[in-house]
Amino acid sequence: MKILALESSCDETACAVVEDGRRVLASVISSQADFHAQYGGVIPEMAARQHLDTINFVIEAALSQAGCELNDMDAFAATLGPGLVGALLVGANAAKTLHFITEKPFRGVNHLYAHVASNYLESDLSPPFICLLISGGHTQILHIADYNQIKILGETLDDAVGEAYDKVARILDLPYPGGPLLDKLAQEGNPKAYALPYGKTDQPFDFSYSGLKTATLRLHEREHAFKSDIAASFQEAATNILVKKTLAAAESLNLQTIAVAGGVAANSAVRQKFEAAIAQRPGWKLYVPKLKYCTDNAAMVAASAFFNPITDDISMEVFSRG
Repeated sequence: MKILALESSCDETACAVVEDGRRVLASVISSQADFHAQYGGVIPEMAARQHLDTINFVIEAALSQAGCELNDMDAFAATLGPGLVGALLVGANAAKTLHFITEKPFRGVNHLYAHVASNYLESDLSPPFICLLISGGHTQILHIADYNQIKILGETLDDAVGEAYDKVARILDLPYPGGPLLDKLAQEGNPKAYALPYGKTDQPFDFSYSGLKTATLRLHEREHAFKSDIAASFQEAATNILVKKTLAAAESLNLQTIAVAGGVAANSAVRQKFEAAIAQRPGWKLYVPKLKYCTDNAAMVAASAFFNPITDDISMEVFSRG
Protein backbone atom coordinates (compact mmCIF):
# COMPACT_ATOMS: atom_id res chain seq x y z
CA MET A 1 0.00 0.00 0.00
CA LYS A 2 1.50 3.32 -1.10
CA ILE A 3 0.62 6.46 0.86
CA LEU A 4 1.55 9.99 -0.14
CA ALA A 5 1.72 12.13 2.98
CA LEU A 6 2.15 15.83 3.70
CA GLU A 7 3.58 17.51 6.80
CA SER A 8 3.20 21.25 7.40
CA SER A 9 2.61 21.60 11.14
CA CYS A 10 5.36 24.15 11.77
CA ASP A 11 8.24 25.33 9.57
CA GLU A 12 8.96 22.32 7.35
CA THR A 13 6.99 21.70 4.17
CA ALA A 14 7.39 17.99 3.51
CA CYS A 15 6.03 15.27 1.23
CA ALA A 16 6.81 11.58 1.25
CA VAL A 17 5.73 8.36 -0.42
CA VAL A 18 5.91 5.30 1.82
CA GLU A 19 4.96 1.71 1.08
CA ASP A 20 3.32 -0.45 3.74
CA GLY A 21 4.27 1.99 6.47
CA ARG A 22 7.95 1.07 6.43
CA ARG A 23 9.60 1.36 3.01
CA VAL A 24 10.38 4.98 2.14
CA LEU A 25 10.17 5.52 -1.61
CA ALA A 26 10.60 9.29 -1.40
CA SER A 27 11.05 11.93 1.30
CA VAL A 28 11.34 15.61 0.43
CA ILE A 29 11.66 18.38 3.03
CA SER A 30 11.80 22.12 2.48
CA SER A 31 12.86 23.88 5.68
CA GLN A 32 12.04 27.47 6.59
CA ALA A 33 14.61 27.58 9.41
CA ASP A 34 16.90 30.07 7.69
CA PHE A 35 13.96 32.37 6.92
CA HIS A 36 12.67 32.42 10.52
CA ALA A 37 16.16 32.68 12.04
CA GLN A 38 16.17 36.42 11.36
CA TYR A 39 13.21 36.75 13.76
CA GLY A 40 14.58 34.41 16.43
CA GLY A 41 11.69 31.96 16.06
CA VAL A 42 8.83 30.82 13.87
CA ILE A 43 6.29 33.48 12.82
CA PRO A 44 3.03 31.50 12.29
CA GLU A 45 1.48 33.67 9.56
CA MET A 46 4.72 33.81 7.58
CA ALA A 47 5.16 30.06 7.98
CA ALA A 48 1.72 29.44 6.46
CA ARG A 49 2.52 31.65 3.48
CA GLN A 50 5.81 29.85 2.94
CA HIS A 51 3.96 26.52 2.95
CA LEU A 52 1.56 27.82 0.30
CA ASP A 53 4.48 28.80 -1.92
CA THR A 54 6.22 25.45 -1.49
CA ILE A 55 3.59 22.70 -1.20
CA ASN A 56 3.15 21.97 -4.92
CA PHE A 57 6.90 21.77 -5.48
CA VAL A 58 7.49 19.21 -2.71
CA ILE A 59 4.60 17.05 -3.99
CA GLU A 60 6.04 17.06 -7.52
CA ALA A 61 9.54 16.34 -6.20
CA ALA A 62 8.36 13.41 -4.05
CA LEU A 63 6.42 11.80 -6.89
CA SER A 64 9.43 12.18 -9.18
CA GLN A 65 11.77 10.73 -6.56
CA ALA A 66 9.46 7.76 -6.00
CA GLY A 67 8.95 7.21 -9.74
CA CYS A 68 5.19 7.30 -9.23
CA GLU A 69 2.11 9.19 -10.38
CA LEU A 70 -0.83 10.36 -8.30
CA ASN A 71 -3.02 7.48 -9.44
CA ASP A 72 -0.41 5.01 -8.19
CA MET A 73 -1.21 6.09 -4.62
CA ASP A 74 -3.58 4.02 -2.51
CA ALA A 75 -4.25 6.84 -0.04
CA PHE A 76 -3.29 10.39 0.90
CA ALA A 77 -2.48 11.65 4.37
CA ALA A 78 -1.67 14.86 6.21
CA THR A 79 -0.98 16.08 9.72
CA LEU A 80 -4.14 17.52 11.28
CA GLY A 81 -2.59 18.65 14.56
CA PRO A 82 -1.20 19.65 16.90
CA GLY A 83 0.65 22.51 15.22
CA LEU A 84 0.22 26.01 13.82
CA VAL A 85 -3.35 26.27 12.55
CA GLY A 86 -2.62 28.19 9.36
CA ALA A 87 0.32 25.96 8.53
CA LEU A 88 -1.66 22.78 9.16
CA LEU A 89 -4.44 23.92 6.84
CA VAL A 90 -2.04 24.11 3.89
CA GLY A 91 -0.97 20.48 4.08
CA ALA A 92 -4.41 19.16 5.04
CA ASN A 93 -6.18 21.01 2.23
CA ALA A 94 -3.59 19.90 -0.33
CA ALA A 95 -3.94 16.24 0.70
CA LYS A 96 -7.72 16.45 0.69
CA THR A 97 -7.64 18.01 -2.78
CA LEU A 98 -5.60 15.05 -4.04
CA HIS A 99 -8.11 12.77 -2.33
CA PHE A 100 -11.01 14.40 -4.19
CA ILE A 101 -9.18 14.42 -7.54
CA THR A 102 -8.19 10.74 -7.41
CA GLU A 103 -11.08 9.43 -5.29
CA LYS A 104 -8.54 7.66 -3.10
CA PRO A 105 -8.93 7.64 0.72
CA PHE A 106 -7.73 10.51 2.93
CA ARG A 107 -6.18 9.77 6.31
CA GLY A 108 -5.63 12.40 8.99
CA VAL A 109 -2.69 12.02 11.35
CA ASN A 110 -1.85 13.19 14.84
CA HIS A 111 1.60 14.81 14.76
CA LEU A 112 2.68 13.19 18.02
CA TYR A 113 1.80 9.69 16.89
CA ALA A 114 3.62 10.40 13.65
CA HIS A 115 6.82 10.92 15.66
CA VAL A 116 6.23 7.58 17.39
CA ALA A 117 5.68 5.98 13.97
CA SER A 118 9.02 7.32 12.72
CA ASN A 119 10.50 4.28 14.44
CA TYR A 120 8.56 1.97 12.12
CA LEU A 121 10.35 3.38 9.08
CA GLU A 122 12.97 1.01 7.69
CA SER A 123 12.78 -1.12 10.85
CA ASP A 124 11.07 -4.20 12.27
CA LEU A 125 9.72 -2.51 15.42
CA SER A 126 6.27 -3.61 16.52
CA PRO A 127 4.30 -3.19 19.79
CA PRO A 128 4.41 -3.56 22.68
CA PHE A 129 7.18 -1.13 23.67
CA ILE A 130 7.94 2.00 25.66
CA CYS A 131 8.47 5.19 23.67
CA LEU A 132 10.10 8.36 24.94
CA LEU A 133 8.67 11.22 22.87
CA ILE A 134 10.87 14.31 23.15
CA SER A 135 10.52 17.49 21.14
CA GLY A 136 10.29 21.25 21.43
CA GLY A 137 6.71 21.01 22.65
CA HIS A 138 6.38 17.57 24.24
CA THR A 139 8.16 15.30 26.70
CA GLN A 140 6.21 12.09 27.32
CA ILE A 141 6.81 8.48 28.25
CA LEU A 142 4.32 6.38 26.29
CA HIS A 143 3.24 2.76 26.60
CA ILE A 144 2.58 1.55 23.05
CA ALA A 145 0.51 -1.54 23.84
CA ASP A 146 -0.61 -1.87 20.21
CA TYR A 147 -0.51 0.31 17.11
CA ASN A 148 -3.72 2.04 18.19
CA GLN A 149 -3.44 1.64 21.97
CA ILE A 150 -1.26 4.34 23.50
CA LYS A 151 -1.16 5.47 27.11
CA ILE A 152 0.79 8.33 28.66
CA LEU A 153 2.77 7.03 31.62
CA GLY A 154 4.41 10.38 32.33
CA GLU A 155 4.91 13.81 30.84
CA THR A 156 6.42 17.19 31.56
CA LEU A 157 4.65 19.39 34.06
CA ASP A 158 6.11 22.59 32.60
CA ASP A 159 8.78 22.98 29.92
CA ALA A 160 9.37 20.26 27.38
CA VAL A 161 13.00 19.20 27.15
CA GLY A 162 13.36 20.71 23.68
CA GLU A 163 11.83 23.96 24.92
CA ALA A 164 14.32 24.00 27.81
CA TYR A 165 17.16 23.47 25.33
CA ASP A 166 16.00 26.41 23.23
CA LYS A 167 15.64 28.70 26.25
CA VAL A 168 19.06 27.79 27.64
CA ALA A 169 20.52 28.36 24.18
CA ARG A 170 19.12 31.90 24.34
CA ILE A 171 20.71 32.34 27.77
CA LEU A 172 24.05 31.38 26.22
CA ASP A 173 23.48 33.78 23.28
CA LEU A 174 23.23 31.00 20.71
CA PRO A 175 21.24 31.81 17.54
CA TYR A 176 17.98 30.15 16.48
CA PRO A 177 17.44 27.23 16.29
CA GLY A 178 19.34 26.89 19.53
CA GLY A 179 18.84 23.25 20.59
CA PRO A 180 21.21 21.62 18.06
CA LEU A 181 23.79 24.37 18.60
CA LEU A 182 23.69 23.84 22.37
CA ASP A 183 24.23 20.12 21.81
CA LYS A 184 27.27 20.90 19.66
CA LEU A 185 28.65 23.36 22.23
CA ALA A 186 28.12 20.84 25.05
CA GLN A 187 30.38 18.35 23.31
CA GLU A 188 33.26 20.82 23.83
CA GLY A 189 32.64 21.19 27.58
CA ASN A 190 32.90 19.25 30.83
CA PRO A 191 29.54 17.66 31.77
CA LYS A 192 30.72 17.31 35.38
CA ALA A 193 31.72 20.96 35.74
CA TYR A 194 28.53 21.91 37.60
CA ALA A 195 25.95 19.80 39.42
CA LEU A 196 22.59 21.10 38.24
CA PRO A 197 19.29 19.97 39.83
CA TYR A 198 16.76 17.47 38.60
CA GLY A 199 13.13 18.51 38.75
CA LYS A 200 11.17 16.70 41.46
CA THR A 201 7.71 15.35 40.62
CA ASP A 202 5.02 13.52 42.60
CA GLN A 203 4.49 10.93 39.87
CA PRO A 204 7.51 8.69 39.11
CA PHE A 205 7.45 9.11 35.33
CA ASP A 206 6.64 12.82 35.09
CA PHE A 207 9.25 15.47 34.28
CA SER A 208 9.95 19.07 35.27
CA TYR A 209 12.45 21.23 33.40
CA SER A 210 11.62 24.75 34.56
CA GLY A 211 13.85 24.44 37.63
CA LEU A 212 16.81 23.19 35.62
CA LYS A 213 16.36 26.06 33.17
CA THR A 214 16.30 28.61 36.01
CA ALA A 215 19.32 27.03 37.73
CA THR A 216 21.26 27.26 34.47
CA LEU A 217 20.30 30.93 34.14
CA ARG A 218 21.49 31.68 37.69
CA LEU A 219 24.72 29.77 37.05
CA HIS A 220 25.37 31.81 33.90
CA GLU A 221 24.70 35.06 35.77
CA ARG A 222 27.06 34.39 38.69
CA GLU A 223 29.87 32.34 37.17
CA HIS A 224 32.59 33.52 34.83
CA ALA A 225 32.71 30.11 33.22
CA PHE A 226 33.17 28.65 29.79
CA LYS A 227 29.84 28.52 28.00
CA SER A 228 30.74 25.03 26.86
CA ASP A 229 30.94 23.83 30.49
CA ILE A 230 27.55 25.33 31.30
CA ALA A 231 26.06 23.78 28.17
CA ALA A 232 27.59 20.38 28.96
CA SER A 233 26.40 20.48 32.59
CA PHE A 234 22.88 21.41 31.50
CA GLN A 235 22.83 18.63 28.91
CA GLU A 236 24.08 16.11 31.46
CA ALA A 237 21.21 16.86 33.83
CA ALA A 238 18.58 17.18 31.09
CA THR A 239 19.38 13.85 29.45
CA ASN A 240 20.21 11.71 32.49
CA ILE A 241 16.68 12.02 33.82
CA LEU A 242 15.21 11.06 30.42
CA VAL A 243 17.12 7.80 30.37
CA LYS A 244 16.54 6.99 34.04
CA LYS A 245 12.76 7.43 33.97
CA THR A 246 12.25 5.75 30.59
CA LEU A 247 14.10 2.63 31.72
CA ALA A 248 12.18 2.61 35.01
CA ALA A 249 8.89 2.80 33.09
CA ALA A 250 9.90 -0.15 30.93
CA GLU A 251 10.89 -2.19 33.97
CA SER A 252 7.58 -1.39 35.68
CA LEU A 253 5.71 -3.02 32.76
CA ASN A 254 8.25 -5.80 32.23
CA LEU A 255 9.05 -4.55 28.72
CA GLN A 256 12.49 -4.74 27.14
CA THR A 257 11.98 -2.69 23.98
CA ILE A 258 12.61 1.06 24.07
CA ALA A 259 11.99 3.57 21.29
CA VAL A 260 12.94 7.24 21.27
CA ALA A 261 11.17 9.73 18.97
CA GLY A 262 10.88 13.44 18.25
CA GLY A 263 13.31 16.17 17.32
CA VAL A 264 15.38 15.79 20.49
CA ALA A 265 15.98 12.14 19.56
CA ALA A 266 18.65 13.61 17.27
CA ASN A 267 20.56 14.88 20.31
CA SER A 268 23.98 13.23 20.60
CA ALA A 269 23.86 12.75 24.39
CA VAL A 270 20.37 11.21 24.28
CA ARG A 271 21.44 8.67 21.67
CA GLN A 272 24.74 7.82 23.36
CA LYS A 273 23.26 7.42 26.83
CA PHE A 274 20.42 5.20 25.69
CA GLU A 275 22.80 3.07 23.65
CA ALA A 276 25.10 2.66 26.66
CA ALA A 277 22.23 1.82 29.00
CA ILE A 278 20.67 -0.76 26.67
CA ALA A 279 24.07 -2.35 26.02
CA GLN A 280 24.24 -3.18 29.75
CA ARG A 281 20.88 -4.97 29.65
CA PRO A 282 21.02 -8.34 27.84
CA GLY A 283 17.94 -9.01 25.72
CA TRP A 284 16.86 -5.37 25.58
CA LYS A 285 16.38 -3.56 22.26
CA LEU A 286 16.65 0.12 21.39
CA TYR A 287 15.05 1.82 18.40
CA VAL A 288 15.96 5.38 17.44
CA PRO A 289 14.99 6.86 14.05
CA LYS A 290 17.62 7.84 11.54
CA LEU A 291 18.52 11.49 12.00
CA LYS A 292 16.54 12.52 8.92
CA TYR A 293 13.37 11.07 10.47
CA CYS A 294 13.77 12.65 13.94
CA THR A 295 12.73 16.18 13.01
CA ASP A 296 9.46 16.93 11.22
CA ASN A 297 9.09 14.96 7.99
CA ALA A 298 6.29 13.46 5.92
CA ALA A 299 7.60 9.87 5.92
CA MET A 300 6.61 9.52 9.56
CA VAL A 301 3.15 10.90 8.70
CA ALA A 302 2.73 8.21 6.04
CA ALA A 303 3.82 5.52 8.51
CA SER A 304 1.32 6.83 11.04
CA ALA A 305 -1.44 6.86 8.41
CA PHE A 306 -0.72 3.22 7.64
CA PHE A 307 -0.55 1.92 11.22
CA ASN A 308 -3.00 4.19 13.04
CA PRO A 309 -5.07 6.49 10.81
CA ILE A 310 -7.49 9.09 12.09
CA THR A 311 -10.41 9.22 9.68
CA ASP A 312 -11.90 12.60 10.59
CA ASP A 313 -10.84 16.11 11.57
CA ILE A 314 -12.21 16.05 15.10
CA SER A 315 -10.88 12.85 16.68
CA MET A 316 -7.33 14.08 17.33
CA GLU A 317 -6.89 12.61 20.81
CA VAL A 318 -5.03 9.33 20.37
CA PHE A 319 -3.20 9.25 23.70
CA SER A 320 -4.81 8.67 27.06
CA ARG A 321 -3.35 9.10 30.51
CA GLY A 322 -3.02 5.84 32.34
